[in-house]
Amino acid sequence: MSATPVTMILIEDDDGHALLIEKNLRRAGIDNTLVRFADGTSALAHFFAAEARPGVPHEPMLVLLDLNLPDMRGVEILAALKKDVRLRRVPVVVLTTTQDQDEIQRCYRLGASAYVTKPVAYDDFAAAIRQLGLFLAIIQVPETR
Repeated sequence: MSATPVTMILIEDDDGHALLIEKNLRRAGIDNTLVRFADGTSALAHFFAAEARPGVPHEPMLVLLDLNLPDMRGVEILAALKKDVRLRRVPVVVLTTTQDQDEIQRCYRLGASAYVTKPVAYDDFAAAIRQLGLFLAIIQVPETR
């Protein structure tokens, strides 16, 4: 990722998926700080509380977003981030089991940077996350200003 430290925000309610995602990102060489939220409400509170504090540095971040959360749909989080002038440049990678073409199109229309479907089989899931990690290792992430 970019030379400046990038915080990765994982919004994932499934503990097993979250562990598998972190483990395989680490295997791919991603050693960035990873902050997890298990629901949309706490994730949005984090984003907007941090942005509201004047004088707080805005470190670059990248969001890994599940669409199926217990309290709201991931597309609501994506829409909220992309509407906010300070957060709209934050890359959001949708990482979900949903393969519905309408949902994929909706996410891209809202501003998703990428859409990755989580495979059902354990080995395929692990391999997909390692490949995602290799991709994340080479991208540049903008500052959130």
